[in-house]
Order: sequence, then structure tokens, then C-alpha cells
Amino acid sequence: MRVGFIGLGLMGSGMTNNLQKAGHQLVLHDLRREAAEKLIANGAEWANSPRDLAGSCEVVFTSLPGPPEFEAVAAGKNGLLEGMQRGQALFDLSTNSPTVIRRLHKIFAEKGAHLLDSPVSGGPAGAASGKMALWISGDEPSYNKYRPVIDAMGDQIFYMGDVGAASVAKLVHNLAGYMVNTALAECFTMGVKAGVDPLLLWKAVRQGANGRRRTFDTLAEHFLPNHYDPARFALKLAHKDVSLATQLGKEVGVPMRLANLTLEEMTEALGRGWQARDSRSSMILQQERAGVKIAVDPEDLRAILRADSNN
Repeated sequence: MRVGFIGLGLMGSGMTNNLQKAGHQLVLHDLRREAAEKLIANGAEWANSPRDLAGSCEVVFTSLPGPPEFEAVAAGKNGLLEGMQRGQALFDLSTNSPTVIRRLHKIFAEKGAHLLDSPVSGGPAGAASGKMALWISGDEPSYNKYRPVIDAMGDQIFYMGDVGAASVAKLVHNLAGYMVNTALAECFTMGVKAGVDPLLLWKAVRQGANGRRRTFDTLAEHFLPNHYDPARFALKLAHKDVSLATQLGKEVGVPMRLANLTLEEMTEALGRGWQARDSRSSMILQQERAGVKIAVDPEDLRAILRADSNN
């Protein structure tokens, strides 16, 4: 298949290598032509503009730094929109703004073209190896039609539904990771300043309950099914643990901003009379503030976890 690809940076270079290995005929564009030289030497073609690229291939993929660059490539002067034909599809692999994606989706639809947001997760190593997740939302027939091309870039493909949903999922994924990093930095600096060797501390805690399971899998236990009774570990006991940790931080002189916020959340939950409920019942407070109620069928959750364990 003739595949257009714009953006040959750390992520794009790995994905285009895999597309070429899979036998697809590439049409390439980047701000730096030299980024494409190896691929061109192996048979890829060069397009002088996004508009020219769109007019010379069946499907287009973009991998760009962010919303401004994507909007310029997609809908700017000599952009993809000027060259795309009715029924043609553009998959944006960038980490993008759902608002920008949804706005441009309407503009592309007016021309009869399809814009799908398709952010990826795996980093440069995953892009090079093909061990990468792709979250895709938008026109489902286009997704099905070009699935063989998508499969050449990643091994975990998820169709998310209406356009913009995949970009929301990517932001949730990345934000959670960086927030966890911030929390871990706070906890570990407290432990080290309290006198524990950092290597021994890491070796120890990674074998505890939190270290032995996948981060997002914990959501299936209480938060997603909205089930906090009976408690696996009571809120009053967890509140005691966090109180001890924040007190230790004070004793050794380590700022504990996230820990103190966590303690405030748990204290508010105690004030609701939830002492005997599960320790995660404090997560209900954020649902109330956000104005959403999450209650997933437990059997649906168990089916997903079983399927993962069998792979």
C-alpha cells in the first residue's frame, strides 16, 4: 500500500522503518530531507510538501511534536487538507489536543476526508521494535480498512470510538505516569533522608503489594466497579499509615506536598463516616467534584483481566 508519512523524528523514524519492512511503499515529508535519506535509498519517495504527499498516497500518517505543528501540516498553506481526496484518511500519531483534533475533524469531514486521532505509547524503543500501543478513534471503516498498515507499527491496537477519545486516553496515560513519578520522588527522598540506602529501599518496596502489580490494574479492584465494601484494608488504618509517613517527613525535614494532600483527602473521607470502608473510598470524593459517577460491570473487568493473563 502507498503510505504517506510526515514527521521522521525519534518516533517517526522507527515507525517508518517498520512500515517499509512490512512492504509498504512510503511517501515521506519532513522539515529535514536528510531524515529520510536512508528510507529513500531503500525505495521510499520524497514529497516536497504535505499537499503533494496527500495527493500521491492512499493513506497518511503524521507524527509531530504537538498541536501547532499538526495544525500547520494538516490545514495550513500547502497542507494535507489541500491535497486530500474524498474518502481519504489521515491518522495522527502525535500526542495531540482532543479539542484541536475534534475541530479539525469537522473541517476534514466537510471535504469528505477522515481524520482519526491515533496516539502511540512505547517511546522510541517501542517505535523501533514494534512493541507499541496505538489508541485510535474516529471513522471506524477507515480504521478497519487500514488496520494492516497500523499492525506494522504496533502490537497493542485499541479502537476507542468517537474521534478525540484516543487523545483523551493518551493524556490520561501520560498524566498518570508523571504524577506517579512526582509522588515516588517525594516518598523516596523521605525514605533516603530517614536513613535507608536507596538501592535497598527500592529492592524492598518493589516486592510489596504495590510493586507486584500493574498500576492501572488496581483501578479494577474498587474504583471502576464503585465497590468499597467490604474493605480489603480499612480507610482508618490507611489514614494511620499516611499520618505516620507525613510525620516522618516532618521529622527528617522533607517537604511532603503530595502526601499532605493525600492525607487531607483521607481525612475528609473519614469525616464522611467511611472509617470501615476500603481505603480507596476516598477516591469517591474526586468523582463528586468532577461530576461523574463511575460504575463498571465487575464481570467486564474480570473478562479483560482474564484475557490479559492468558496472553
